[in-house]
Amino acid sequence: MNQPNYKKHFLLLSVLLILLFFANISLGSVAIPFQDIFRVLIGENSSKESWEIIILNFRIPKAITAILVGSGLSVSGLLMQTLFRNPLAGPFVLGISSGASLGVALLLLGSSLFGGFLLSETFTHWSLPIAASLGAFLVLSAVIITANSVRNTMSILIIGLMFGSFASAIISVLSYFSEATKLQQFLFWSFGSLGNLSWNELLVFGVFYVIAMCGIFPILKSLNSLLLGENYAKSLGIPIQKSRNIILIITSLLTGVITAFSGPIAFVGLAVPHLARMFFTTSNHKILVPATAVIGAIVLLICDSIAQLPTSEYTLPINAITSLFGAPIVIWLLIRKKKLFV
Repeated sequence: MNQPNYKKHFLLLSVLLILLFFANISLGSVAIPFQDIFRVLIGENSSKESWEIIILNFRIPKAITAILVGSGLSVSGLLMQTLFRNPLAGPFVLGISSGASLGVALLLLGSSLFGGFLLSETFTHWSLPIAASLGAFLVLSAVIITANSVRNTMSILIIGLMFGSFASAIISVLSYFSEATKLQQFLFWSFGSLGNLSWNELLVFGVFYVIAMCGIFPILKSLNSLLLGENYAKSLGIPIQKSRNIILIITSLLTGVITAFSGPIAFVGLAVPHLARMFFTTSNHKILVPATAVIGAIVLLICDSIAQLPTSEYTLPINAITSLFGAPIVIWLLIRKKKLFV
């Protein structure tokens, strides 16, 4: 039986991704001609030195961040939907994002309770990513320990949701007692942002992203087997416990590092895997994983371009745009297909 050929699909998506990357770089509060953008990209000088600084130090890192965040969250969502065989599972169901938010909340809002020590003495440009990473790591450790103590995969899903609720409750208490300025700072972080990363931060982000993505290749066969149930996967000789732990670690690493560097960004991880299945009409993860990554990058570049409010100096919160984009897609899929498939 001949395998379907998806070369045209990937070629189309690759061209669209490149076009959106250049479109994203061209948008911003400062209007820069396309010829000057092209000159900077090929290493030549632009008409104004300030344009060169804007493109190299702000717009290109932001566009690359959008690609990494969009693809990482989408692949995490695909892994969670496959592991739990639940079409509404996403990268945040394990409570990793809530753990990252708790780390940032303790840093920003906890300063009111700890006499300002945390914020005034230890706050640097790296403090937010480090605090978020520590919070995500603590929840990840708890989830991994729990996963090895229970046999039912659905129990892990429920326990992850409980960890998320627990972290949210602590954040609510911290918010209640915090000062208005600190609360506003935390609120702005929770809106999500793709534009605050320097090249050094982007390099650290990229290293973790590549490590997590490389970990997916050895478990592609396990992912396809899990779609038919754990008992069927066991009959094929798939090590369920090991595969489950690897999936949890990869998802937690991707979600944790993304939340640490860009804040919580909703709906991309939930909606994009369904778009990939609809466009490629396959459940083979050798096709779905790269397809979901590319479509996720495209979706977040589109959302970021909309958030820029072209011809305006204002920028909307990226988290609001992804929710406005993702919620109608899920509703439309439910109406059109009557049922969501994994």
